[in-house]
Amino acid sequence: MIRVILASILLLAGMFCIAVSVLGLFRFNYVLNRMHAASIADTMGLLLCVLGLMLLALDFFHVLRLGLAVIFLWMASPVCSHIIAKTEILTNTKIDERIGRK
Repeated sequence: MIRVILASILLLAGMFCIAVSVLGLFRFNYVLNRMHAASIADTMGLLLCVLGLMLLALDFFHVLRLGLAVIFLWMASPVCSHIIAKTEILTNTKIDERIGRK
């Protein structure tokens, strides 16, 4: 019973973190600001949701698979975000005005 309640709290916290991140995606106009908002859901929201699912898992194999999925996503997500940000900086001609450089 306690395990289910704790898992529900973790899942709700993860969903809240993801919902706030989605709100940030709609609120911000600039792509780098949107990427920052999306990375919040990627790290914290994913971790909280998967921890909740790990508590509900009945088998060690399922817990291991969920843990490996989190590790893979935490390794792949920063690389993809960096590539997108680097492309934006290299291709945007008005980047100096956006970030405050003269």
